[in-house]
This record gives sequence, C-alpha cells and structure tokens, in this order.
Amino acid sequence: MKKRKTWVFFYFLTIAGVLLAAQWGSRAVTVIAESRPIEREHCIVIDPGHGGEDGGATSCTGLVESTYNLDISLRLNDLLHLLGHDTKMTRTTDTSIYTKGETIAQKKASDLKERVRLVNETEHALLISIHQNNFSDSRYSGAQVFYAGTEGSEALAKQLQTAFVASLNPGSSRKSKKSDGIYLMEHIDCTGVLIECGFLSNAAEEARLRNAEYQKKLCCVIAATVSEYLSNT
Repeated sequence: MKKRKTWVFFYFLTIAGVLLAAQWGSRAVTVIAESRPIEREHCIVIDPGHGGEDGGATSCTGLVESTYNLDISLRLNDLLHLLGHDTKMTRTTDTSIYTKGETIAQKKASDLKERVRLVNETEHALLISIHQNNFSDSRYSGAQVFYAGTEGSEALAKQLQTAFVASLNPGSSRKSKKSDGIYLMEHIDCTGVLIECGFLSNAAEEARLRNAEYQKKLCCVIAATVSEYLSNT
C-alpha cells in the first residue's frame, strides 16, 4: 500500500511538471527544478540514441529516429529536474559525439565509446537510453525495455515495462529483455536500461511518437517509474 501511495505521489508531481511545461515552456520547469534544495544520490544519464550523421532508423513518414530520441529526451530531462534529480545528457543537439574517425563506421564506433565513457565517469550514474523501434512488418507496436547485465537493471526494466503496458500500451504482451549485443549496455558499469519507445514503422504509433502531448505522457511514465525505483533503492 505504501509503494502504491509513493507511485501516485510521483505520478501527480510529474503531471504538474507537464502542465507547467505546456503553459510556460520547458525552460520554466528547469528553472524551478534548479532552485529545489533536494540532494539526490544518483545522477540520471539520459542518452538520446544516434544523432548527427547517424540518424538511426527512418520512420514511415521519412523522419529519422535521432529526432524523436532527442525530443523525448529533452522533455524527460526537464521532468526529472522538476522532481529534483541530477541529470546529464550525452547530447542536447542533433549531433554525433564521436572524437575520432574518418569513415561513418569509425565515427559510429567512436560515438558509442564516448557515450560509454560519459556514463562510466559519472558517479552514482543510472542510464536511460532513448531509442525507437522499426520493423519490416508495420503491424507491430508498443514500447519495450532492454536492460544491461548490471545490478538493478533488470528490476528497473520490469517496472518500466509494466508501467508502459498499464499506461500507454494496454493489452501489449511485450516483456523486458536482456540487451544482448548492444555495445552501450554491455560496457556500462551502472544500472542501465534502453527504452524502445515505439515502432516508427507503424503509422498510428509513429504519429503518436511525433505528437508533443504523447511525448509528455511517455516522459511522465518514465520519470515517475524511475523516481519510484530510486526511492526504494
């Protein structure tokens, strides 16, 4: 019962952030959050996947994945600030963060290593990597969470997956999964999850993922669930 009350508290506090952002702009949320005298043990690293020359997947409307990832990540960053969390973003603009390389492949490899470095150099980090899914069959939809092999990652992923199904994807049978073969998730030292927010190949879901109001709902679910997870660790 206590856990339920805590989750409800965080949920409505995040909703308040969404309303503030809608009325006064996302920067207002950040300004308010920066003045909050809350000390947190963890720093949440938000990683908008891809960027710059690496656009990631292409949606059914011709937009590149990196754009969705960044928009959602910036909203999530502001909401987590409102809740008093320390955050760090691996990128805040449409750029790749490689430090060396001449070919696209070399730049992508450098970009991934740089993301790993940024995460692992952050004290008490918790990683949330934001991505979008894509598949040749347009029938598939729904958010799915992948987790690293580090302590706490599986538990956080399961909480997020449950929250997505309950709040955004009712009836979905998707389960959280171990992130086998994903370089970033295999090389971090901290708790970490990679969230595939939805399928860009599904026209209805792509339209939602492009919509500002749906992005706010998505970020609200993530922020509330991560806050609940951290309050119990």
